[in-house]
Amino acid sequence: MATTSKTLVVKDFQEKSILVSRTFSAPLVKAWRAYTESGLLELWWAPKPWKAETKTMHFTVGGYWLYAMVGPENEKHWGRMDYTAITPHLSFEIKDSFCDEEGTVNSSLPVSEGIIVFTTTESGTLVEFKMFYSNEKEIETMIEMGFEQGITACLEQLEMLFEEKKI
Repeated sequence: MATTSKTLVVKDFQEKSILVSRTFSAPLVKAWRAYTESGLLELWWAPKPWKAETKTMHFTVGGYWLYAMVGPENEKHWGRMDYTAITPHLSFEIKDSFCDEEGTVNSSLPVSEGIIVFTTTESGTLVEFKMFYSNEKEIETMIEMGFEQGITACLEQLEMLFEEKKI
């Protein structure tokens, strides 16, 4: 069952937030797994030809996902997603940051806090991912780094995995 929904990215400079929203053609339990299991995240989290590679992941409050975005020349850019609250099959809250291979946060790049909410719809699952930044400059930096194009490509890849029944 294909969905006609596309990725919606809304930048709100007054609120200092970015909302990413998409309805997937998959039941909520599968969408939840795609966002919370490292083996599944690695299938879609990086826009091709890049790939995500997990170093460690503990999906628990106080745990985190430490991963690298690995490029075609094997270059690596590290990220860390700390889990600050989890309500199973409904939402989870995160602190998202750039870091080094050991997980030490790079404070010269944007750090955001946010929530990812999952809602069952007639056609599948709506996932809303809202991130809050400390200032407008951090949003501008994310835009300059290609965030909108990157997340849109990633979510297209995830939808294809659902359509091909690979998740």
